[in-house]
Amino acid sequence: MADNPVVHIGENSPEHVAYKLMLDIQRVEQKAFHKGDLSAGWTTADRAWILNSYAECLRAASGLRKPPQ
Repeated sequence: MADNPVVHIGENSPEHVAYKLMLDIQRVEQKAFHKGDLSAGWTTADRAWILNSYAECLRAASGLRKPPQ
């Protein structure tokens, strides 16, 4: 059996914190997850934006993100 990474679902897990942070960024950057959600100034978040944003948020929540220089 292949080793699978453990995903923690609790409210204080890095994965959950990263997801909540991504949702905050999504609102600030006005990225809609559904085409029907578009209103003034909002654009649709594509797959790359979602995955890249979550990956950056997960690094930050895990204490691995380096501050910008």
